[in-house]
Amino acid sequence: MARLPRYFAKGVPQHVILRGNNRDAIFASDEDCEFFKEVLAEAARRYALAIHAYVLMTNHLHLLATPGTADSLPKTLQSLGRRYVQYFNYRYRRTGTLWEGRYRATVIEAETYLFECMRYIELNPVRANMVAHPAAYPWSSYRANAEGQADALLTPHLLYRRLGADARERQAAYGELVRAPIDETRLEAVRQSTHKGWALGGGRFQVKIERLTARRTMPLPKGRPRKGDDSSCLTQ
Repeated sequence: MARLPRYFAKGVPQHVILRGNNRDAIFASDEDCEFFKEVLAEAARRYALAIHAYVLMTNHLHLLATPGTADSLPKTLQSLGRRYVQYFNYRYRRTGTLWEGRYRATVIEAETYLFECMRYIELNPVRANMVAHPAAYPWSSYRANAEGQADALLTPHLLYRRLGADARERQAAYGELVRAPIDETRLEAVRQSTHKGWALGGGRFQVKIERLTARRTMPLPKGRPRKGDDSSCLTQ
């Protein structure tokens, strides 16, 4: 099944995935990761994109971010892509594209899935058997969100700030959330939403986003398709 067009909504968090072309590496050294973070932070500030969580894996990356304007996310990723691909190609004496087609992005309902997505992102290295604990992986937001390590790339979400009265309380509470047992149903919902472009949240949220964007944001019930399901999003 083809993925639906992307859509962007101001103030609504987005889960984003970028993959290397043919699943090739996009980060070959710590210096690559450092440069990527630097360029991403600059672009995010310029285009009002608040980043709450991230992980840089060898051949892909995840971001959880809230756009300040309807075009914050596409402009940030466009700027990032130009600078990082130029850097990577020059450093490794290669040419051509670095990314696997278009990036994947889906909106999420913060009240129900923000922390689920943050945890999903930061536990990627654990699921990949690269480390036993997320704190052992240096290229994610876990150390900042759960342990207080400074990270200029991050802007805490309001719901994160409400986890405690001060930084230590928030970090401890977030660490407990990450260590909590994983609900496989919710985990699969995160995976499927990003893979297929569905809005991730409750029924009311999905209907709200569908009305806002004038496009389908959730799976159709079994049976005859509705007319107009493949309509374009408001913001490309």
